[in-house]
Amino acid sequence: MMNPVKILIVEDEMIIAADISMMLSGLGYEITGITPRGEDALKSMEATLPDLVLMDITLKGTLDGVETARLIYEQYQTPVIFLTSHTDDATFDRAKTTRPYAFISKPFQPSDLQRAIELAMVRLAEEHSGQALVHVGGPQEHAYILADRIFVRHKGKMIKIYLQDILFAEAERSYCKIFTCDTEYLMTLSLGALEEKLNSRDFLRIHRSHIINVAKIDAISDGYNYVNIGQKTLPVSRSFQEELMQRLKVI
Repeated sequence: MMNPVKILIVEDEMIIAADISMMLSGLGYEITGITPRGEDALKSMEATLPDLVLMDITLKGTLDGVETARLIYEQYQTPVIFLTSHTDDATFDRAKTTRPYAFISKPFQPSDLQRAIELAMVRLAEEHSGQALVHVGGPQEHAYILADRIFVRHKGKMIKIYLQDILFAEAERSYCKIFTCDTEYLMTLSLGALEEKLNSRDFLRIHRSHIINVAKIDAISDGYNYVNIGQKTLPVSRSFQEELMQRLKVI
């Protein structure tokens, strides 16, 4: 399943907020909400659980952007990117203590947003222990594998794929492909390298050319020579049959 990165916009200048929303939508991101107040942002966080928050530092109301960002980080550990204009030094110093993932100065271009968001994904991946950065597509395209999902640039968009939605991975020369129910993604790393990044509890190598999501198996042949996943029949090498049987706890 293809899931765009979800972003909450917290900006009290609604014309600016609408422009940002249009920019992000054009880049392929999903906007979970636009809110002018910190209090409303916290409510939106609970309801929609975005992957990233764009936060104006100088919000009006009880909570300014800095305090709102601090509460978001404490409660959700969601990355925050600050939007700034003419911020005084004291406010900027306060903002730094909330561990923002980036600062973007107004006015900005779509490319500024795109780079800041992608860098935020890199930092998020690096901060998760045991997570790895994996290159996908061309040299400027990346996939960021976290504990339960992978962020992939696909057809010009950064999208989110939950690992539980992956059916299987297949070797493609020195590359590999991952398959979900409705899409396949070419990744510029070997199947063995991908195997090292995936959780071995959920994924299993069954052939030199295939890694499967064990939970997605629909049927197994009597001789354990093949498994059916979706519309695909995949071979099981003899050397992997015993491990497959043990994993499925066949009696």
